[in-house]
Amino acid sequence: MWIWALWIFPLLCKLSLTALPTKPENISCVLYNYKTLTCTWSPEKETNFTQYIVNVICKSGKSYTCTSSSSTGASCSFLGEIIPPPNNCDIEVEAQNADGIIKSDITHWRLNDIVKTIPPEILSVKPVLGIKKMLQIRWKSRLSSNLKYILRFKTVNSTHWVEVNFSDVKIYNLTGLQASTEYVIALCCKTYSSRIWSDWSQEKRGITEEEVPHVLDLWRILRPVAVDGSRPVRLLWKKAKGAPVLEKTFGYNIKYSPENNTNVTEIRTTNHTLDLHFGGETYHVSVTSYNSLGNSIAATLRIPDVHEKPFPCIKAVKARLDEDQLVVEWPCSCLEVDTWMVEWFPDLDSELSAFSWEPVSQAKKWTIPQDKLTPLSCYNISVYPVLQGQVGEPCSIQAYAKEGIPSKGPLTKVENIGVKTVTVTWEEIPKEKRNGFISNYTIFYQAEGGQEFSKIVNSNILQYDLESLTRKTSYTVRVMASTVAGGIRGPRINFKTLSMSLFEILSMSCLVGGGFFMLIIFTVVSDFKKQNSKLAHLCWPDVPNPAESSIATWLGADFKGKVHLKEFDDSVNTEDKTLKPCSAPSDLIDKLVVNFGNFLEEASIEEAGRSQENILGVEKNEYVTAPYRSNFPPGKNFEGPLVLTEIPSRKSQHLYLGMAEEFSETREELPSSGQSSGTDHLCGDRAPNPYLKNSVTTREFLTLEKLPYHTKKEV
Repeated sequence: MWIWALWIFPLLCKLSLTALPTKPENISCVLYNYKTLTCTWSPEKETNFTQYIVNVICKSGKSYTCTSSSSTGASCSFLGEIIPPPNNCDIEVEAQNADGIIKSDITHWRLNDIVKTIPPEILSVKPVLGIKKMLQIRWKSRLSSNLKYILRFKTVNSTHWVEVNFSDVKIYNLTGLQASTEYVIALCCKTYSSRIWSDWSQEKRGITEEEVPHVLDLWRILRPVAVDGSRPVRLLWKKAKGAPVLEKTFGYNIKYSPENNTNVTEIRTTNHTLDLHFGGETYHVSVTSYNSLGNSIAATLRIPDVHEKPFPCIKAVKARLDEDQLVVEWPCSCLEVDTWMVEWFPDLDSELSAFSWEPVSQAKKWTIPQDKLTPLSCYNISVYPVLQGQVGEPCSIQAYAKEGIPSKGPLTKVENIGVKTVTVTWEEIPKEKRNGFISNYTIFYQAEGGQEFSKIVNSNILQYDLESLTRKTSYTVRVMASTVAGGIRGPRINFKTLSMSLFEILSMSCLVGGGFFMLIIFTVVSDFKKQNSKLAHLCWPDVPNPAESSIATWLGADFKGKVHLKEFDDSVNTEDKTLKPCSAPSDLIDKLVVNFGNFLEEASIEEAGRSQENILGVEKNEYVTAPYRSNFPPGKNFEGPLVLTEIPSRKSQHLYLGMAEEFSETREELPSSGQSSGTDHLCGDRAPNPYLKNSVTTREFLTLEKLPYHTKKEV
């Protein structure tokens, strides 16, 4: 048993390591011009060197062999007329390498079905004299008959081919072409029984005959009405979309006239634009082109009245990108309108130097290749309905042929910085820097050393209030503008939130101010409650009582015994500061003037009183009246000036009583003349003396005019 195992094991290893070639499949054979049979198969390449043998066995009994290898490719050709048709053959491909041989399946072929002829050779492409819009094509082929042909043609610089089928001819007249147009022609052919066409022939060009120009496309640009009432109008025309490319034109005839007026103005020019100045009424314009063969059909247009309103027709215009084209579509409610005028120009072109326009018929969609528009540039696109020369109300839209990232980010600033809020504002990016439609803005903000946050807002918003910020913290903020192609951030700015808000400052100020105000009120009220307070004396000073002053000191010793006055009643109510009136000579009392002084000088008087406190023993100052005593001749009445003076306030009852007694003695010495005897004693409930009602704030001197000047002295 072990001996058999040792003998079989190497054999099994050898079988497991063998790699046979891949079986040939997808066999295809072509018979070129009835001479060479070429067969191909798959796979095209092998990892190991492989030799191929193609075996052909025909029904006639003949067999043929072709050899090739993997180094030359998976194909093999039988050269020469070794397999003449008609014949049916079986074809098999055998692949062999060092590890073994493998064969393909046997395929059956009818040689007439796989014949491929050589393409024909075009000899000429020329127009026929006197026949418009036609080209005549001549060619030759290797086979003389039983051939089918395909002719294809297109205009120069066009990518769309048009094909025509015909058979068994050597000359073909291509009609239905455009005049004065260059065309490109190519041919291919095959036998009737074969299913394989030949390759395309070498291309040949030809130009059709010239004819009268084609009708033009006509448009206008209406300018604002001038000051003089005229309206500038720019007329534009060009070759129609289907006009011959090589059409020859010598010039253009322009005719215009007011509506319902036979006065026609005609202008001839070689340009494609013309600026005119029309009046306010309606005008009709026609433009024709001409060459040596004649004039084209006139293109007409109606210029409306200045006050005429165009008819509405288009509700909205939509623009979108479809692969490499810009597509503009518009719905329309006017079924009778089948012609539209589309105009477009860059948004930043204020002079309309790049103004373009194109008519559209029998469709509500317009397309333009993207490569005909400037990328990253915004275009204004307008669609006008046109009905029998009358132009309706346009509908416009802006579009980009290709959008990109903005060239710069928005400039940002912050306003209304608060404790936890701030207002971020930014400027719009200029149109020439946008490179597309701004879809949104993103606000990025970050606290110092913190995480970055972002807020997204619509493109029509240019400010945003950030909230929930941290008090007294530094922040950085920047704004990003985005289009469909991407976004770009603007410059970074810094700000710092406040530690206290204005409301908090005002609230604290009100609390502190209110506290101080209440403290002042409490202090004033407490001071008023105290007896003999200084503040009470400043507001309501003591009114001096003339009855308590010494009149004796006024009159002097000469008048003692002449005046008989009753002693003053010194009972004074110190609580309400009022004086009880007492009797006094009427002529004397009328001349007395009590000077209350300036209440604000009481402090200085108090200082003076303090220096005399040890002598007089007084507590406060009082104002008393003191007379000016002068030397009068005997027997003369007392008519000298009386002066008010200040004496220290009574601090001692003894000093006050002494002064009162001296005044009483003076009153007793007054003579009982008519003046003094008639004096009433104002005591009890009688009215007080009038002079007590005056509020005197300054020191006054009363001087009798009849008294001689030398008798007037100052105390």
